[in-house]
Amino acid sequence: MRHMNRGRRLSRTSSHRKAMYRNMVAALFTHGRIITTPAKAKEARPFAEKLITLAKKGSDNLAARRRAIRLLHDPALVRSLFEDLGVRYKDRNGGYTRILHLSRTRIGDGARQVLFELVEGGVPAGKAKADKPRAAVVKDEPAKQVEAAPEAATETESAPDAVEASPKGEDKAE
Repeated sequence: MRHMNRGRRLSRTSSHRKAMYRNMVAALFTHGRIITTPAKAKEARPFAEKLITLAKKGSDNLAARRRAIRLLHDPALVRSLFEDLGVRYKDRNGGYTRILHLSRTRIGDGARQVLFELVEGGVPAGKAKADKPRAAVVKDEPAKQVEAAPEAATETESAPDAVEASPKGEDKAE
């Protein structure tokens, strides 16, 4: 029996588990959300939340930054963690991630899947538009292009007139 032994082993060695948690949390911080199994998400959640709490200490805390680099092995990711996520969750006391159960299963082995994501405003820059359904984005894009097209046409029409009216080419010839 495994009395007083915390955590799931997930049929992996301890080094493999640590590497898996690092990779999952790095993907979570990069993309804002990942799809995984419930057991993996529940085990990676404390790891991710401790790193965000560490990032909230601020960018001037060198010891916190070094601890994060030791855990994530990616200085660029740690920089974005401290500069973006640490600032976004400055006023929040825990609960930076959420696990939403999906109705689908994985094709290969039929395992249940969950959406493991950052909560309220934790989505990295440029990823906020991904929440819209794909069809809505496609419908909105042509309308924006039609509106922008007349403005672009008027700017391009006025620019050649200005070039033709300028006597720069004539001055050089004289």
